[in-house]
Amino acid sequence: MDPALGPPDAMAEKRDELTPMMRQYHDLCARYDDALVLFQVGDFYETFCAAAERTARLLEITLTSREDSTGEYPMSGIPIDNAESYVETLLEAGYRVAIADQVEAPGESSGVVERAVTRVITPGTLTEDELLASEDNTFAAALARDGDTLGLALLDVSTGEFLATSADSSERIADEISRFEPPEAVVGPDAPADLFSDACMVTPYEPEAFDHEYARETLARYVRNPDVLLASDAEIRACGALLSYAEYVRGGDHEGERGETETDNSDDRDTLNAAREPLGYVTQLTRYDPREYLLLDAVALRSLELFEPRAVHGHEDATLVGVLDETASALGGRKLRDWVRRPLLERARIEGRLDAVEELTGSVQTRETLHELLRGVYDLERLIGRTSRERANARDLRSLRDTLAVVPDVRAALEGTDCDRLRKLHADLDPLVDVRELIDDAIVTTPPVEITEGGIIAEGYDADLDELRGTAREGKAWIDDLEQRERERTGIDSLKVGFNAVHGYYIEVTNPNLESVPDDYERRQTLKNSERFVTPELKRREDEIVSAEERADDREYDLFRDVRRAVAAEVERVQTLADALATLDALVSLSTVAATYDYCRPELLEDDDQKTSGGLELEIEGGRHPVVERTQESFVPNDVQLDDDRRVAIITGPNMSGKSTYMRQVAQIVLLAQVGSFVPARGARLTPVERIFTRIGASDDIAGGRSTFMVEMDELATILREADERSLVLLDEVGRGTSTADGVAIAQAITEHVHDELGATTLFATHHHPLTELADDLEAAFTLHFAVDQTDGEVVFHHEIEPGAATGSYGVEVATAAGVPEDVVERARTLVAAEADGDSPPSMGDSNPTESEAERALEACLGEATQTATADGGDVPADLAAELRTLDLAHLTPVEALTELDRLQRLLEE
Repeated sequence: MDPALGPPDAMAEKRDELTPMMRQYHDLCARYDDALVLFQVGDFYETFCAAAERTARLLEITLTSREDSTGEYPMSGIPIDNAESYVETLLEAGYRVAIADQVEAPGESSGVVERAVTRVITPGTLTEDELLASEDNTFAAALARDGDTLGLALLDVSTGEFLATSADSSERIADEISRFEPPEAVVGPDAPADLFSDACMVTPYEPEAFDHEYARETLARYVRNPDVLLASDAEIRACGALLSYAEYVRGGDHEGERGETETDNSDDRDTLNAAREPLGYVTQLTRYDPREYLLLDAVALRSLELFEPRAVHGHEDATLVGVLDETASALGGRKLRDWVRRPLLERARIEGRLDAVEELTGSVQTRETLHELLRGVYDLERLIGRTSRERANARDLRSLRDTLAVVPDVRAALEGTDCDRLRKLHADLDPLVDVRELIDDAIVTTPPVEITEGGIIAEGYDADLDELRGTAREGKAWIDDLEQRERERTGIDSLKVGFNAVHGYYIEVTNPNLESVPDDYERRQTLKNSERFVTPELKRREDEIVSAEERADDREYDLFRDVRRAVAAEVERVQTLADALATLDALVSLSTVAATYDYCRPELLEDDDQKTSGGLELEIEGGRHPVVERTQESFVPNDVQLDDDRRVAIITGPNMSGKSTYMRQVAQIVLLAQVGSFVPARGARLTPVERIFTRIGASDDIAGGRSTFMVEMDELATILREADERSLVLLDEVGRGTSTADGVAIAQAITEHVHDELGATTLFATHHHPLTELADDLEAAFTLHFAVDQTDGEVVFHHEIEPGAATGSYGVEVATAAGVPEDVVERARTLVAAEADGDSPPSMGDSNPTESEAERALEACLGEATQTATADGGDVPADLAAELRTLDLAHLTPVEALTELDRLQRLLEE
């Protein structure tokens, strides 16, 4: 165990000798031994002993010390008002954080102030706005095994969204985990924890929580008939355990902000679990089958840049979601991301979204009116979540009310819409008039943040509160007039009536006027130049005011909690409304993008519509890359024609001509269509795709001991194992990480296997020109290339795809465009010319006949530079010579080789 977690050993040895406060700290550390306990002491959260030393280093705060009868020990603390930023640092460092709050006021305690863990903050169970990303869900996951079946549960603790699925294939579950990217997971006995990425915190949790009966009892508090809803015992185990963990991180039972608390010091985990209350805002469990959605594994998610760009270059939002997201609310943004994360397969559901997008695209006024109205929608999912957890303040309730006030206008804007999807949304937009009126009647328009200090309940809502406020106002009015009355009675013109928090109300008289002070004045405080007094009547009035205000504050607090509970009781209605608003916002966003950027409605084909049954048909006219076209001044559209007779396209052309962009745009257009979006093209007809596989770009896994070539082969193995005739496969430069002969052989074997065995629709971009000959041997294979013009040694890229194979790779010309030094480029040209004339290039040895001329020439050029630099008697520094000797020439592309040579040359010149 981390020495910063659990009870400090020194404390454990002498627990009975500790002061009451430090005994509290020890016991909380012992109970929450998997978390770092932040222990409230006044206005700070403190840590002690080894935990203090660790947090001081991590948070870069001052390490102090505390001394009591048991000795001196380290201490470090953070201010409560700014705790979130420090907690975020602790989470990033891999810690769970248990917040131990004071749950009673210091004045109410006869001994040490009671403290209890009110919540445990972990990466997957965040509910604090300051720590959450509003644009996406944050899911915690649970994985359980039952026989050969793996059950996966996912819960967003901030919104209450709860999902479950299962599969007999660990690969399929790994793909679902990649789809949702949970930052935290709890894993049951015998379940494979290695399915989660290194970025996911796998949290140890009680094995008993995964017991079938225990999990079913937990789940039954949330869902009726879980055995009917869920498809496997593994799903029940995962769902029950995840709910149990979510209840655990919520903290001990406690009653609101003033913390009337009931604590249970039992070490029995089952007793604690039984005492926990369900999370009232988790009201619905959605069981889904992964086969209902287009499957995108982790590699495809990265390669297609759906959520994260592979390279920023000044365009941080250069992702598919980035170009689609014109949503007006956090609700809509999360809904849109979920649609992109899980594109649909069912034609009817896709058509339903497309119908709505088409109607909104065609009605500018409706679309723009809805967008403007939705800007006034707050994050209802998280608002009702906080309300149910008794964490919402009065401003949260007003935000909820303000959202409800928008709903009638949104409904009015949808009046008369034609498509079923929009009419259904109109029906689901419940304005919750009763909830809105309750908040309107109870909560002032602009309430303070604090809910324990009054000023939040509206006048006229509660007669008892109004009476208390009246008493306080009458007393203050009497005091307001007191100064003038006392000046007239005493003849002291400088007499003042004032108030401070320590001494209360007073009458102040300067020293020269003390002889005029009446006999009924009682001295309260002596100052340098004056005296302060109080009269019996002033004291009585003060007691009335203070008593009335304290009782009014208590009454307001109780009334506010009653209102909050009443709103929380309508959680299901609020969540239904939130989902309708989110869906509408996402549809408006898609229609806005379609209208603004000239997208068209795709036509979805069923099996009966296809020319040949079984495989895919994909026809795109004038297709564009949705992301690249936004970042470039101009973009050249290209067509796609794929079907059973033409399903393997071998694409050639020089670097920078557009091969990778072309392949990605095909996949993204398919994905957009299955999201239910219009697509960037003049026209599109396609069969829904079940899986998209990608092998694009060079990357390594040094920490995992895998080279670039090994990563490539691992990804290819997955494709060859799992792709089928309903898959779209993108292959880019397969076989480049080894020798040219091996690379060509591997690429050819893969092409033949994809064509003959898998039947997958495939786009294969390559520099291995011998592969183009496969189009003559494989029935459904054909060639495409990106044309270029070459004039005076310079190439011009047209980025237009044409039938047939490219005539060359133009590696030297691309190197020139990349800024490779002229002397290197000229030497490469000489070697290319020598090869063309039939001369063997010097220092090159036997060349492989399948290598391109430019590639061999550049390799020879780099080889010559290596020999020269390491020759006896040379003046090349030893470290540079060592670098040259260790260069892996077989694994460098021509441009990479020239770039490396340029770097080494610059080092030599320094």
